[in-house]
Amino acid sequence: MPRFEQEPDPVFWELNASLEFDRRLAPYDVRQSRAHARALRTAGVLDDAELDALLAGLDAVEAELESGEFPFEAADEDIHMAIERRLTEVAGRVGGKIHTGRSRNDQVATDLAMFTADRAAVARELLAECLQQILELAGEHREARLPGYTHLQRAQPVSLGHHLLAWFWMLRRDVDRFASAGAAAGAMPLGSGALAGLNWQLDRGAVAAELGFESVVENSIDGVSNRDFALDYLSAAAVCATHLSRIGAEIVLWSTSEFGFCRPAEEFSSGSSIMPQKMNPDAAELLRAKAPRVVAALTTLTGVIHGLPLAYSKDLQEDKEPLFDAADTLELSLRALAGMLPGIEFDHERMAAAAADEMVAATDVADLLVRRGLPFREAHAVVGGLVRHAVDEGIDLSAIPPSELAGFSELLDEEYYEVLGEGSWLDSKVSRGGTSAAAVAEQLRLAEASLAGLR
Repeated sequence: MPRFEQEPDPVFWELNASLEFDRRLAPYDVRQSRAHARALRTAGVLDDAELDALLAGLDAVEAELESGEFPFEAADEDIHMAIERRLTEVAGRVGGKIHTGRSRNDQVATDLAMFTADRAAVARELLAECLQQILELAGEHREARLPGYTHLQRAQPVSLGHHLLAWFWMLRRDVDRFASAGAAAGAMPLGSGALAGLNWQLDRGAVAAELGFESVVENSIDGVSNRDFALDYLSAAAVCATHLSRIGAEIVLWSTSEFGFCRPAEEFSSGSSIMPQKMNPDAAELLRAKAPRVVAALTTLTGVIHGLPLAYSKDLQEDKEPLFDAADTLELSLRALAGMLPGIEFDHERMAAAAADEMVAATDVADLLVRRGLPFREAHAVVGGLVRHAVDEGIDLSAIPPSELAGFSELLDEEYYEVLGEGSWLDSKVSRGGTSAAAVAEQLRLAEASLAGLR
């Protein structure tokens, strides 16, 4: 006799059902069911004929799902119940045995872990493509000069290759984050049951190996309640999307008429509905706008799990939509970045003109004084006085006559004017990781080696 006498209220059914979004877990559920069926055979729950019938039924169900001919029904609460129902229709009563030694709690957690591991791998592949594009641009533009900025004020000149390599190393760290997320999804929950384990001695190790897991979850309560792997993926995705937003913001800024450093790829830009002269960097702008959406997914799942008692609660049904949306959004953003980078055209002359502002050489003048024995803080004050004088007089730093230099510091002489010669500004930055030609060449070598390691 069933536990419930009343049919579910339609409002509750709408609230409770998840088929609309969890159907994308279908391929993982079929794979999992195959492995589980073989474990049931090894444990003696099934005979050979029953296993064959289940595997053939799962093949038929998979074909229907892939072709779009799967007959979903209104009573299907989720994809897991839909597949089991259809399996029983195709294979007969033996289909009802597939759920032996398995709860939807560990079944769902396993499907989600498989999904997360796959998405982490895809993110790494897409990031590698972006890194390749950035590395090629950095090599191509290694000698072009532009101002580096702090507080969005011209600070010190750098090479464009050096700046693009900052994009490279930023995204390279994301690859490692997704690798960690994939590893976190590598412990199989299946075999945890509802929360306390199983009455069947199933070979969890064999199932894990068949499904591509590195290990099994060692505690059944943890197995059904854990969503750390999803949080790890979303954390990596949120950081990565934030990095993409910063790259997008720079492309937008650089492509404005005020900067004029680059022209965005036409195939990733749009025009104005009323202003025919416009070419708007829409793709780069959307990289900015997509980031908070991914961050919101992390916040959503963190909120769902926050304060949630162990082991399983229906709250965990809310793990899927933010995870799915974040994965889709991030992957689209990464494909967009990889697509738009080759089409960007940089205006070397415009960048060089902006980098020729003598004020960006102020630190080099301070370093000249330091090399001559002046403490840096005192040198900083001296150069600050020079800058203030030049601004007040409306002249360049190099226009200050030699006769006036001693009034700022007796350590200043003709070498002051040599330092202000823009050709020396980049190669004066000799430290590892700096913008000198030698340092950038070494960065390019290290970046190429790092990228090769990913392949």
